[in-house]
Amino acid sequence: MSETLAGHKIGFIGLGNMGWPMARHLQDAGASMTVWNRSEGRAFLAAERGMNVAADPGAVAEAVGDGVICLNLTHNEVVASVVAWIEPVLAAGAVVIDFGTTGYSETLAFAERLRAKGGQWIDAPVSGGQVGAEAGNLTIMAGGEAEAFARVLPILQVVGGKVTHMGAQGSGQVTKLANQLIVAQTIDAVAQALRLAELAGVDSALVREALRGGFAESRILELHGDRMVRRDFAPGGRSELQLKDVRLMSELAERVGLKSSTLANSRQLWEHFVDELGHGNLDHSGLFRIYETNADG
Repeated sequence: MSETLAGHKIGFIGLGNMGWPMARHLQDAGASMTVWNRSEGRAFLAAERGMNVAADPGAVAEAVGDGVICLNLTHNEVVASVVAWIEPVLAAGAVVIDFGTTGYSETLAFAERLRAKGGQWIDAPVSGGQVGAEAGNLTIMAGGEAEAFARVLPILQVVGGKVTHMGAQGSGQVTKLANQLIVAQTIDAVAQALRLAELAGVDSALVREALRGGFAESRILELHGDRMVRRDFAPGGRSELQLKDVRLMSELAERVGLKSSTLANSRQLWEHFVDELGHGNLDHSGLFRIYETNADG
């Protein structure tokens, strides 16, 4: 990889399954990286790789000054706690990129708080999962001011294969929630289809192959359908995070006045799977288990 980010000072907070490969790609592109992670394991690996490991999120903000701070965090509450750390020490001119799926209302509030400090917030949630993060070809949908987006575009292009500026603040999160609405309900549809085939005595692996390339083709049929056939539900995208996103969709739908019985049913289904059956740590393709006759939790 060419050193397209030479001279850039970048902070990265959240070195999970998505954040860690993204931070590596940025370093490989020549950026000077300062990172922080809640658990020590990834922080140790970052230090071994020559990244500067900060003591806390505030120290990341201090180290990068008017540079760029990337967040890849799981829940609104975690983002809020990190913002509380960096806000008092944020330098004027700094830009924060939020790669996570964060609530729409919360995104607007975080952006306003940083704007008051002379900073900018880009909501840039991603799609493509851990596979896309490792390959550096995530799909990124970004919201925020055009000038700030143009400034961080070289960073986004290092970790993303398709980068789209969606418009004003929060539009990236709206787009990601639209994506997740399709994902949540398509996982359910694929699970039902493959289990229906099994119960009718037809090989679900052959059904999946037969449907590939037709009107029902999708990345979910391709990747998660294969997981369902093999009963491999080791977590990539955890079901508890899928439920989090479904709840954020529901909040946005209520805010804008969308009435959807299928969204309401999807939320009920994922809440049953995660909260009642206790499968939050399974991959979201594990929703298939609901349709197995022995899926009693």
